[in-house]
Amino acid sequence: MQQLKIMKCSFIILIPLLIASLIVNAEENHTSHLEKIVLGSGCFWGAEKGYEGLQGVEDAVSGYADGYDIKPTYKEIIKIKNRFKKNNFAEVVEVTFNKEVITLRALLEHFYESHDPTQLNKQGNDIGTQYRSTILYTNLAQKEVIEEVTDEFQELLYQNGYGQIQTLIKPLNNFHKAEEYHQNYIKKNPNGYCPDHSTGVVFNTDKEKLNIDNSLLLKGKVILVIDSQDYCPYCEKFKQDVANNYKGSIPLVYRTAIELEGLEIKTPTWATPTIIFMEDGKEQFSYQGYMNAEVFYKGLGEFKLGNTEAYDVAFNKGTDTRFCKEYEIFKNALDGIFVDKLSGAPLFDTRYRFVSRSGWLSFTAPIPNSTYEIPDNSYGMRRTEVKSLSTNIHLGHVFDDGPNGMPRYCINATVLEFIPRERIGV
Repeated sequence: MQQLKIMKCSFIILIPLLIASLIVNAEENHTSHLEKIVLGSGCFWGAEKGYEGLQGVEDAVSGYADGYDIKPTYKEIIKIKNRFKKNNFAEVVEVTFNKEVITLRALLEHFYESHDPTQLNKQGNDIGTQYRSTILYTNLAQKEVIEEVTDEFQELLYQNGYGQIQTLIKPLNNFHKAEEYHQNYIKKNPNGYCPDHSTGVVFNTDKEKLNIDNSLLLKGKVILVIDSQDYCPYCEKFKQDVANNYKGSIPLVYRTAIELEGLEIKTPTWATPTIIFMEDGKEQFSYQGYMNAEVFYKGLGEFKLGNTEAYDVAFNKGTDTRFCKEYEIFKNALDGIFVDKLSGAPLFDTRYRFVSRSGWLSFTAPIPNSTYEIPDNSYGMRRTEVKSLSTNIHLGHVFDDGPNGMPRYCINATVLEFIPRERIGV
């Protein structure tokens, strides 16, 4: 009887242990497809965003690793006394990935293709040991794949004129999560740029871009946008907010930093987007980072209009000379539409034009949703200003003395361009 009691007690004690063991095994089986690796390729902001965009990456966390005797905080690692020390922490990203969706090889290919591993303790203008290229593996199986991929990329770099890979390959011995404001930094700061320090060398030839013909960029004025070879949210935001709606007469073209052969560009091309205003293949001026529509069109105005009456009208609320040259041309223009001189957006239709004998183009109405109006009390007068919705430039004024009780939109011709109706099909 006593022996039976002992057996019952033992069984009761074992039950929680068995349950705990089953839970542990279930958790291990549930997460066995997940693996971590820590990668450093310069500033962790853009790198983190790049890994998050890869299918199969479960999490990407910015942090500090591979350092000692220095406090692992952003404030400490950027200090002059620490930024060139070998024991300084590197800016890294801890990548958690699903091995059943993305291979370690694919992850490493992205790592090498998205920065310049031949640079020692720097990426572009970011200089210091915190920006070193590094791979910190979490198991020996990873080490074998890392060495294999690194050797392959080294050969490709040699073939393309690059030197020795400087990437440090070591086992992970520490990782410290960066401050919260560094996490998802690009998402939190939507008006900046993405650093793109890639060499343009890729593993698979089907990823390589075809040779780009830049001959058309060598004549006349062109708006050149330096785009990222990888996903760049600032580039996408610029396209969505500005470029996709642009219909201006100056061509807007995209190139990556490795597709600029034959062009004379002074601005560093590692920031994406970078908008460069060019004439005859030479940079006139540029802007690094995201440009909203107002800033873009102000720059385009300087580039296209220069020191002219049109610029004064558009940006300084000036007024055309009465019966100016453009007025004399446009007053007799046949069927068509008048568009914003900068954006190409339709503004006025000849169907609503009339001769007011004022010396300025006159219309009874603008094209719907193309303009907006605001009070103008300048020069001691009470008027209503008319502005372009797409570019925010000044167009003229609207008065209540049009034909048959309709409004008279008194518009400056110098800020317009004309397109015959047969060319637009409306």
